[in-house]
Amino acid sequence: MNIDTIPEAFSVTLRLKILTALVSASRTFKELREITQATQGNLSVQLTKLEEWGYLTSQKVIEQKKTKSTYTITPFGLQQFEAYVSLLQSVLRGDAEA
Repeated sequence: MNIDTIPEAFSVTLRLKILTALVSASRTFKELREITQATQGNLSVQLTKLEEWGYLTSQKVIEQKKTKSTYTITPFGLQQFEAYVSLLQSVLRGDAEA
């Protein structure tokens, strides 16, 4: 990955917050909403995009007549996140390729 090929998944702050939160553990929709402070609608849209792009998966279960969605970063999503962080580190060191 280099500066001119940064994936769209990393171009929106909310998507970065979501992926960052999922690196350490799976999270429920409610937890992601608390972490990101996003509106329900915006969070839902961004989660859908990230899932369509293969960055995360969702699991939905019914608990006490309510749907509970849990999100997990995929191996692809983690690899892309690590590549993005590596790019940022190389920018800070001054050796990033454009």
